[in-house]
Amino acid sequence: MTMRDHSDAAVRHARFGALPERIAYEDMVEVKAAAPRDPEQDSGDPGARNLLTCVALDLVL
Repeated sequence: MTMRDHSDAAVRHARFGALPERIAYEDMVEVKAAAPRDPEQDSGDPGARNLLTCVALDLVL
């Protein structure tokens, strides 16, 4: 390395500082138990899915 390389590195470090510390994967992830399914929320109009499928097919054709 030349003297210029060292001075360029010092200028970059003074301007941008150091990189932040790495964060462990375990610190970024939260594990929770899933909530049980709500039958009232899941019950919907059974024909709605067929209607949406027909509309989607009509738009393509």
